[in-house]
Amino acid sequence: MEGSGTWQGLILVGIVTWICASSYLKFTHKFRSLLQPWVTRQVVGGVPLILRIQKCQNGVLDAFFSGLSCVVSVPFYTAFLPLLFWSGHGRLARQMTLLIAFCDYLGNCIKDVVSAPRPSCPPVRRITATKDEEDNAMEYGLPSSHTLNTVCLSGYLLHYVLSSLEHETVSIQYYGFALACLLVVLIAFGRIYLGMHSVVDIISGLAIGVLILGLWLIVNEKIDDFITSKQNVSSFWTALSFLLLFAYPTPEHPTPSYEYHTAFNGVTLGIVTGVQQTYTQFHHEAAPRIFSPELPILSYLGRVMVGIPTILLVKFCSKSLAKWTLPTVSNALGIPIRSSMYIPKLKVDKVYASGKKTDEPKNSVGYLQKLCELLSQDSFDIDTGIRFFQYAGLAWSVVDLVPSLFSYANL
Repeated sequence: MEGSGTWQGLILVGIVTWICASSYLKFTHKFRSLLQPWVTRQVVGGVPLILRIQKCQNGVLDAFFSGLSCVVSVPFYTAFLPLLFWSGHGRLARQMTLLIAFCDYLGNCIKDVVSAPRPSCPPVRRITATKDEEDNAMEYGLPSSHTLNTVCLSGYLLHYVLSSLEHETVSIQYYGFALACLLVVLIAFGRIYLGMHSVVDIISGLAIGVLILGLWLIVNEKIDDFITSKQNVSSFWTALSFLLLFAYPTPEHPTPSYEYHTAFNGVTLGIVTGVQQTYTQFHHEAAPRIFSPELPILSYLGRVMVGIPTILLVKFCSKSLAKWTLPTVSNALGIPIRSSMYIPKLKVDKVYASGKKTDEPKNSVGYLQKLCELLSQDSFDIDTGIRFFQYAGLAWSVVDLVPSLFSYANL
């Protein structure tokens, strides 16, 4: 266990070193100045191809590709993962959660580092049928997150299914691989058809997705073994999650990408800490699985009826508690904060614990406030902490609180 503590410490120290070095040496700005002009030229040059593809537009294709994009979107996976946990497939649910969080973090980091535009609209026709698609359109283009996520998650799901089969044949492998490739091709083509991405975005999403999937297939067993059987998991992952909130590049202009990262960062923390505490009770490999005699479909539906309202209630309570406690704690520690959404009295023009004029009592500058100067921040957005804690609470309830309710209700 001493060796485990050593590599955990090295990882955390490495992230802190990267945060300080990248902030001081302005790595993001330097990478952007190298990559952004070339990517922008590719995006502009790809507009004629997009227009040729969109000449075949009709209502059926609009609905088909819009619906397909929703099915493989991050909100869909977020809603689907609790159902997967409660179905008894704990290992698959854990791996899918961590993998999508990693894809979301890395993909959005690259988006904000490059800060490359999406295809210009007009002349390109951009179809945003849902609020989620409207938010996606506000992000930068390269790489295509839908393509990247589809490559990784469909590829890992195929690997999981094939490795679980007792009698795996060549034909099953062939048809499974063909189905996964077909889904990726449809998603990639659909993103161009909908006017959301250019060809260079799709190609980069495919390439990065293949690299991430290959890496994940190498390390996923080790990560799962660490989460389910090692010590210091909760403390290490808490520190890691906190540092990852800072180890994120600053985009050329604000986008929703960081909000997505914060949410999934909180989700992974809640899942990891919850599974660590309750693995032997609810999430071990011998846990009852759906369609088995121990977990018939009616019992599973009962789990869903109990679980969904519970996690929504926990999310609401976690958000309310964070809105009440985080500003108080930050003010006591001398950390300057602001709020862009959740707390009206902490809007940008009113900053806690700063030298600016506010409606709140002025505090002396604390040592933690110096972190702002190191990271070139006038103040910290308290909404980040609120969002992080509410999604951590939601995820914890999925794997800890709700299974406990299932146990009491004999579901």
